[in-house]
Amino acid sequence: MKKPSIVASVLAAGLAGFMTTARAGDMNKNMAKLEFFKIDAAAFDMGKVDYPGGKSMNLSAGIGSGAFHLKSDPDDIIYTVSDRGPNVDCKKAKKMTGWDHEKMCGGNKASKIFPVPSFTPTIYKLRIAGDSLELLEKITLKDSAGKAITGLSNPLKGAKTEGAFGHDGKNLGFDPNGVDTEGLVKLSDGTFWLCDEYGPSILHVGADGRVIERLVPAGLEGDYAGATYPVRGTLPAILKKRKLNRGIESIAVSPDEKFLYFAMQSPLAHPDDKAYKKSANVRIFKFDRLAKKTVGEWVYVMDKPDTFKADNKKKKRKQSDVKVSEMVAVGMDRLIVLERINKVTKFYTIDLGQGTNIHAKQWDDPAAKPALAQIKSDKLAEAGIIPVGKSLYFNTEGHKGVPEKIEGIALMGQGKLMLINDNDFGIAGDSTQILRLTTQKSW
Repeated sequence: MKKPSIVASVLAAGLAGFMTTARAGDMNKNMAKLEFFKIDAAAFDMGKVDYPGGKSMNLSAGIGSGAFHLKSDPDDIIYTVSDRGPNVDCKKAKKMTGWDHEKMCGGNKASKIFPVPSFTPTIYKLRIAGDSLELLEKITLKDSAGKAITGLSNPLKGAKTEGAFGHDGKNLGFDPNGVDTEGLVKLSDGTFWLCDEYGPSILHVGADGRVIERLVPAGLEGDYAGATYPVRGTLPAILKKRKLNRGIESIAVSPDEKFLYFAMQSPLAHPDDKAYKKSANVRIFKFDRLAKKTVGEWVYVMDKPDTFKADNKKKKRKQSDVKVSEMVAVGMDRLIVLERINKVTKFYTIDLGQGTNIHAKQWDDPAAKPALAQIKSDKLAEAGIIPVGKSLYFNTEGHKGVPEKIEGIALMGQGKLMLINDNDFGIAGDSTQILRLTTQKSW
């Protein structure tokens, strides 16, 4: 079959999808090929939820919050992970459920509706088979006793949290075991490390899905007193200042598996939300996995929102709309970082060795002034900080068929990246879409 010279076709609606091969134009002088894959819709169907307010929604599992390929695994195997499960902002209650927030959320617009509160965050093992991906295994997360955990909000006092309400408007309370998983890596011993937005936290998880331990910001561990798995406060305390729902969004592992890298989705809300909204300074951390301590911290400066052109067509975007949603290690201290709004996703290569390690400096002290988020990105050097340099690897702008909200990257080698979007459990009718990006670049 002759390959077209431009991106071939728009990705078909629905999980059924189709496969197409296409040239994607100039990408840092490397030509790129995009291939789209089908997945089995039935394997991820969660059924229909009816709300007392008269509305309903058909749900499908969101499997694309993160992705990973273990180099020693067969070339056709990838792992992905869900987030906390289907949820609806209470401020959108009327539109989505038929009841307003007074009935659905006890009058609290800042809470969440969980239409399937029993949903368990899950790791998915997938196999590439021709133009399709097959589901091989579901690994649900469990506590130390093997009981399934939920994605419900944590009872935090040292950091902001949000209430949880069911599809019938009943208050679900808090769950100290609950996680909002957003990324994963698999180690050669069969265990996983996941990152979570709630605490924020990182979790070591057994091959069977049991949480071995959860690491949270120092001083926050007491808020998890009721958890039925070990929780330790070993992460930098400053991370408690994360903006709600903008916690640790991405995680990667060094080639020798000695170190984990993780990044915040957004700048910290420190000293306040005003600083978070205007800042582009995102923190990336290096964590010694065996010593269980942070050994490095760098500043990554996100792009200005107006450079995501397709996302600005209907309304002008703000700096806080830009997010870091995924990372993958391509060498020791070398990473690909996924930066996005919704319609446009950019992939940057970075080398941490080219930036200033600010770990354990004044920027980790909540009392220090000014805070990192208050320093303009073009003034970082004056504050003694060289942010990590970034080189554009690929930009989805203008490439038809590329899905919105790409959140997962699996490095397949030989210049191949498997990409997957987060469909938000189909609440707004979005489908899971998986594609492979092949370039002339290899690592």
